Parts: sequence; C-alpha cells; structure tokens
Amino acid sequence: MHHINIDIETRSDVDIGKAGVYRYVQSETFAVLLIAYSVDGGRVKVIDVTKGEDESEVRCLLTDPGYRKHAFNAEFEWVCLRKHTGLPLDPAQWRDTMLHAAYCGYAGSLQSVGAAMGLPEDQKKLSTGRALIRLFCTPHKHTTKDTRDWIQPADEPEKWNLFKEYNRQDVIAERTIWERLATCQVPEMVEIQWRQNLLMNARGVCVDTQLVEGAIRAGDTAAQPLREEAQKLTGLENPNSPVQLKKYLTAQGCTVTTLRQEDLDTLLADATLPAKVKRVLAIRKELGKSSIKKYESARNVVCKDGRAHGLLSFYGARTGRYAGRLIQVQNLPRTYLHGDVLDTARNLARRADYRGLQMVFGSVSDTLSQLIRTILIPTPGNKFIDADFSSIEARVLAWLAGESWSLEVFRTHGKIYEAQASQMFGVPLEKIRKGNPEYALRQKGKVAVLALGYQGGVGALISMGALNMGIPEEDLQGIVQLWRRTNRRCVALWKAVERCAKETIRTGRQTAAGKVLFTREIDTHNDFLTIQIPSGRKLFYVRPAVEQDRITFWGQNQTTRKWSKQETYGGKLVENIVQAVARDCLVEKLLQLEAAGYNIVFHIHDEVIIDARQDQHLADVVEIMKKPVSWAPDLPLNADGWEGEYFTKD
Repeated sequence: MHHINIDIETRSDVDIGKAGVYRYVQSETFAVLLIAYSVDGGRVKVIDVTKGEDESEVRCLLTDPGYRKHAFNAEFEWVCLRKHTGLPLDPAQWRDTMLHAAYCGYAGSLQSVGAAMGLPEDQKKLSTGRALIRLFCTPHKHTTKDTRDWIQPADEPEKWNLFKEYNRQDVIAERTIWERLATCQVPEMVEIQWRQNLLMNARGVCVDTQLVEGAIRAGDTAAQPLREEAQKLTGLENPNSPVQLKKYLTAQGCTVTTLRQEDLDTLLADATLPAKVKRVLAIRKELGKSSIKKYESARNVVCKDGRAHGLLSFYGARTGRYAGRLIQVQNLPRTYLHGDVLDTARNLARRADYRGLQMVFGSVSDTLSQLIRTILIPTPGNKFIDADFSSIEARVLAWLAGESWSLEVFRTHGKIYEAQASQMFGVPLEKIRKGNPEYALRQKGKVAVLALGYQGGVGALISMGALNMGIPEEDLQGIVQLWRRTNRRCVALWKAVERCAKETIRTGRQTAAGKVLFTREIDTHNDFLTIQIPSGRKLFYVRPAVEQDRITFWGQNQTTRKWSKQETYGGKLVENIVQAVARDCLVEKLLQLEAAGYNIVFHIHDEVIIDARQDQHLADVVEIMKKPVSWAPDLPLNADGWEGEYFTKD
C-alpha cells in the first residue's frame, strides 16, 4: 500500500464555521486554490490551481485504490475534492489524521496537535496562516476605492508564495503526526465507523425550512418590544451590544466580565441590585435565548437539497463519543409539549403567528425553544423511527463491576430506580408503585442511579437536580452512603481501576481491573497509559504520571480548550470507561442497522434517528438494538422508541 498525505486551500463566500463544508462547497464562488501532496514521504508538491497547473497526477492518485489518502480532518478534503474533481472518491481509501490524533488522546486543530506533540516549528502551521486565509480565502470587504470581490494571487504575489509554503508545511505537519503515531494504529473497526459517519453526514437530514423561517419571524416580533424597553431603560443605541451593555452595567455599579446565561442568573439572584438593572438583565437573558440562535444556525446550514449535512463530528471526545456540529443536535432544548398541542404550536410557528402563539401558549420564546427539535423532519413520504437504549450507562457500569443484583434487574423487569430504592431503604419492590406512599422513594433511587456511579457525592446529587426533585439537602449524605453500601462492587471497581492505573504508570507492568486492561506504551516519540476496553478499542492518556499519589496526564482542557496537565482518579476513569463501552454498543448497532437497510440521519449518545420508509417499523429496530453486542454477549441491553413526522423528545 502506498500513501499520500494531502492538504488543500479553498475559498468560498459561505462562512464554513456557521454553515459547514457541505453548504460551503455549494457556493458559486467555491474554488480549490492549492493542492499540496506528498507520495510515500517524498517531496511535497504544490499545485497552483489558480494558474491552471496540471492536476492529472493527483487526480489519478485520488482514485487509485493502491494509494491510501491521509489528511487532517479528511472529511473536508473528501467533500471539497469530490466537488472540485467530480470524481467518485471512495471513503474506504481515506484515513483521517485528526481521528488518529484524537484516538491517541490528542485533540484540536493541526496547529494545536502539532504543538502538543512538540513538533519543530517548521513542521507546524506557520503563524501567519490565519491572516493568509483571511486574505485569499474569504471575500474582500469593499471600500469606496477598492471594490474587488477577492484578493487574487497576482495582487499579492509575495504573500501568495508564502501561502503556498503554508500549504506545503501543512502536509509536512500532517505527515509527521501520522508517522509519530504509527505505532498506535487506529483499529480497522474504528475506521469503518468513521466511514459510516462520513456517509451519514453526506446523507444529511431534512429541515422544515418553513418552520425555521416562521420561528425566526415570530421570535423577532417577540423580541422587538423587549429591545425597545431595553433602549428606554438604558438609553443605549443598541442594548444588545455586549460592549455597550457592559459599560452601562458598570456605570450602574454592576461590574460584569461576560454575559453568559449562567452569569445573568447569578446577577439576577443578587438582592442588592436595583430593580431597573435587574429588568435590563432579565431582558438580556430573554433576548439571548439560544433557541432563536439555533433557528438561525439551521437556516445557515440548509443546503440546496433542503437538508442539513455534517451534523456529527466523529471521535469528538476521549471516550470516542461523537460531538455535535452546527445545529448541535446533541444539545437541543427539551420538548415538553406533545401530541396535538405540539402540532398546534408547530402550525402557528410555521405561519409566524406570533399572536396565536402568545394567546395559546403565553411565552413565545419558550414555545419556540421547545419547537427547535421539530425542525428536523424525515424525507417527504417517510417517517422518523427513534430508538434509544434504556439506562445504558447504568447497565454497562453494573456489567463491568459485576454488580449481580442490578444485572438481575436489567435482565428481568428493568425497573432500576425502584429496585435501587428498594435496596437502599429495605422496602419491598412491589410497594414502590404509584398510589403508595413508598413511591416517593423512587425519586431518591433515581437520582442515586444517575449521579453516584462515578464516585460522586452530595455535590453530584445536587448537580443532578436532587434538590429540585424535592429531596431535602440533609438527606443527601445518607443517600450517598446507602447507594455505596448497596453497590459495593461498583465502589470496588473505582478502587481497582485507580490502583491498576497507578501501578501501570509507576512500574510499566500490565494490570487488569475486571474486564479492562492497563498498559504503559512508550516509544521514541510517545508515552501513553492505555486502557483496553472489552470491544478491543483503547483509551489513551498522554504522558501519564503519579504525582503526590494523584494520577496526572496531558490533554485538552474541556473548558479552556488548552493543552494542559490534568488530574484524574478511579471514579473519573470508570466514567470514561463506561461511556466508551456504551459508545461502542451504539456504533455496533449503527452498523447493524445500516446493513439491515435503515438510513440513519443522526444519533445522540444512546439514541438513533432513522429516516425510515413507511414499511419499516420501530419494533424491528428495537429488536436489533436489544440483541447482545458481539464482544459482550452477557451485557443485558434493552431499547424503546417512537415513530413520528418530526424529531422530538418522547
């Protein structure tokens, strides 16, 4: 097998960050400007497409199955080069170096991965790259004296040559990353899953554009009086401007650094703030509802075929879980309206009937927030089949720990919340049912199952909403103790995982905690702690250490997005392992469903959404979901779901 490392530079008047690559390439202004590639580690060639330089060699290589194509974020190259060349590029011939890096514990852009790996400066992206991209790859802003739509290579020949060198260096950096990770190959099954995700993204999902446009108009109508009120209260020309609003708030004695929803909630809870300032903050919060922004995001994303493409990013987390893009299907507001009431709300919103929405539902913004899921619809004539695993993380945790009583629950009636309450409080299971006073214990069992599996305590219960469920704060510590007492094998798993991780890091010896295997993998360029999970896939932790009896490693901070040293512990590692195993259960089902003829359009952790024909049925999908996975025949799975004309939360 020969190898090609490839990188391209492109332009379009569509903002790829807001619209995605599929909409980006549909623009009439889309063009490939440069193609840089290296064959089998040889000299990097740069084709200047703007000058009509010969592309025949690279076109032949792109379709030759004897040459494997490598690119960082290969989906971008695959989509753009399909459009540019008109060739039917086979995804099986492609490998994504960004996936390779993510599999091995590195995350982020080519530049950030290169920096994290300590690549020499000339093998990383040139620092001038972003400025060059803005210059040549985005539309030129007109002035009274300069009405050019684009800056052409002939306009800036020195910078164009620098841009070509930038393109060349990208190939070198991508190739170096691939070479340095050569001893830690991505399993073929994960490559197959990547291709399934690529084809699913290319398939896309239909969007109800009439609902999108109607909701935007209704939302704007609802916002107008709020904007006017804020103008009167503040005297600002644009009270929606963060800069102007921060200056106003500071003048009122209310200093703020950010205006995020959580910051506004904190300020609104401050009893010392004047009522006028609180009203301004409340208006800001209402105008800043993410739901309306999501309608605008959907409008930006919809392609000429009426579908949104590229909604899921493969291997978006250390566990291998997927991440949402663009519309962010994994982070949509919940829908509390159902049935005919939901249909009514959708019909009013599709007509942009602001007054009708206000009359029937009261809060227009809240109603529109609940409707955002329903903009995703099946192909005309089809229906959605939505199926999701039941309590998948609790099942996986019990299976990994060998918690026999909860496994028996999952293999029989499946009422884990009631069974947990029964175990904790010594109440017969049959008494914990609606109508009996003992049914109140179910809430405590539920929050315990959801919050305490990963070594969490009172804080975890509160974060999971225990206080909002009406559970007194003084009861929380007792719930923690009761859960741990009745789930001793889970507690033992936390301890075993932490002990094994520390021993393997310190000694380099392989250790095993139940069904998972710990290994220290070190070579010339790499130092990893790996955890092999039952599917055969591994979790990677870069440059592990035990410092003052604490486990540390290097990774991307999920809050700051910066590469930094992080700490972990037994319960957190168990959470990673459980979520990784649950993810592997899902992806095996995705492949099985596709093989059975079901067109999956997106999925959310434990939930799969199928654009189904009318002769396809939920019961058959659930049957596939319930069958044991190949690598864990004794892991009890169950699933349920719904069929419908639009996406919602059942």
